[in-house]
This record gives sequence, structure tokens and C-alpha cells, in this order.
Amino acid sequence: MIQSGNKGLFAIQQVADMTGLSKQVIRKWEERFGVIQPMRLENGYRAYSEEDIKTLLKIKLLSEQGHSLKQAILLVNEVEEDPEVPKLKGVENSTNYEQWNEYVLRLLEKGSHCDEIEINLILKEAYHHLGLDRFLKEIVVPFLKEIGRRWESQEWNEYQESVSSLVVRDFLVQIRRNYQYREAAPFVLGACLPYEHHEVPLHLILLQFMMKGWKTQLIGSSPAPGSIEALVCKLKPDVVLLSATTTIPFTTDPQLLQRLDQFAKEQNDIVFYLGGQGSVTYTSDYKLRAIQVTNSIEDILNKRNL
Repeated sequence: MIQSGNKGLFAIQQVADMTGLSKQVIRKWEERFGVIQPMRLENGYRAYSEEDIKTLLKIKLLSEQGHSLKQAILLVNEVEEDPEVPKLKGVENSTNYEQWNEYVLRLLEKGSHCDEIEINLILKEAYHHLGLDRFLKEIVVPFLKEIGRRWESQEWNEYQESVSSLVVRDFLVQIRRNYQYREAAPFVLGACLPYEHHEVPLHLILLQFMMKGWKTQLIGSSPAPGSIEALVCKLKPDVVLLSATTTIPFTTDPQLLQRLDQFAKEQNDIVFYLGGQGSVTYTSDYKLRAIQVTNSIEDILNKRNL
């Protein structure tokens, strides 16, 4: 097995784990279509580069989106021959594999095996090497998006998705809890809505606030009804961030949004935001009086003059 730190080269089993392609398919694409040309080591084993892996991923994605293998190869070659082309022509919402680095590829390899220890070690290495801002943008966000894509396409099972996501979540919690802030710093409270179990997006937003000098605290996933209001009254934050990635909280409790909006209206010195795709979808035809709906971190930060 080639170690990932050995001149950025990877063995075929590692490439299979990173891409989700079988070793047989990788060899077929190489030998029959010449899509990649891996190095050959002295012992005869193939050694794949990051660029080889990205090429395989792009062809795979295009194939999954309905292109024939020959069309996918032609499209990838067209982009590679013209560096000015920003994305794969004719493909919407393509994953930008070009921006992936070795850390993301290694995380996918270990995530496919549900290797919690290795995932955590890679996250720690990337964090110390890149710093928090780049770590979030270049490692955490791409990795989480790919986890979600592979789970939705049933390429990864629920255990692979759960283990990988939980290790990332726990790592982000550790960063936030160990971060130093001024005693008089403004305070933002993040809260998943009742029946909402996806809390990682809130961790990412709170870390953005934290880097701007804010004190942060998070109410965990699916809090009991009424607990958000109780904690807001007790902690008196300057800003409250409410989140729902699905519409489940609103369909489960049709009066939830109305109660929270009325509560927010009564808190004169606290600004309330509601985000997440589920929130934006559900409130598209719903007029709120006190809660501001947004799906943009930048929008929140700009409004707070950060």
C-alpha cells in the first residue's frame, strides 16, 4: 500500500475507496479509454496522483447524471484542454473537484471504512496546517457536501454517513469550546428547531461568528418544545440563529413557527434569524413579523456590521 504522504501517490485500493469506483472499473477506464495514465512503480503496482483521482470523479459524476461514458470523457477532456472553462459544460451544480485537496481525498478514503480515529487525525492535521478559515472552506464544507451526496445516491450507507458526519461535528465542537473570546463579547445562540436533527450547519455558522469575536453557544439537535424560549430568556443572547434543513419541524408542529415568531416579537433587544433549506422553503409564502429568514451566512454577518 502506498502511503498518502509518499509524493502524493495513491494505490488503486485507496483510489477505489476515495472515488467509490471498483478496482475493475478503474483499470477498465485506464486501459480501454486511456482516461488516466498512472505511474508504474518498480514493483509494477500502479500509483495514482490527485489529478488522476479528480479525473475519475468527474467522469463518474457525469455518468451518474446521464451522459454516456464516451460523452463524459469528451466533456472532461474539453475542460482540461481549456483552463478558462469554469465548470463542466452542460452540467449544473457540478461538484468542483478541482478545488479538492489531498485532505478531502484522504477523509473520503477513511470515511468509506468508518475509521473514526483516522478521520479525526486527518481533520486535526488539516486544521493545524491551514488555519480555521481555510480549514472550514477547503476541508469541512467539501467533505460534508460529498458525504451528503454519497448518502443521497445510496453510494454510502447510513453508518458511513453517520460516522463521518459525527466525527466532523465533534471536531467542530472541540474547536469552538476551546476558542478564546473576550468576556464582554457579543453573544450568539444557535438552535436547531424541535424535530430537526442536522446541527452541523449551525456549527459552521457559529464558528464564523466566533472568528469575528463573538461568544457562541449551541442548543443541540431536536430540542424539546419550549426549551429554545426558556434558554433565550435565561441566557439573553444578542442574536438567536434558528435552523431547519428540512420542513419536518413545521409539518410536525404546524403552530411552531407562529409561536416562535410571537416570542421573538416580545424580545425587544434580541435579533432572531431563521435559516436552512427547510426554513427557506416553508416560509416562502409565510409572512413573519419578528424573525428574519435567510440562507446566507454573509447576510447575517453583514447585517450585524461584523
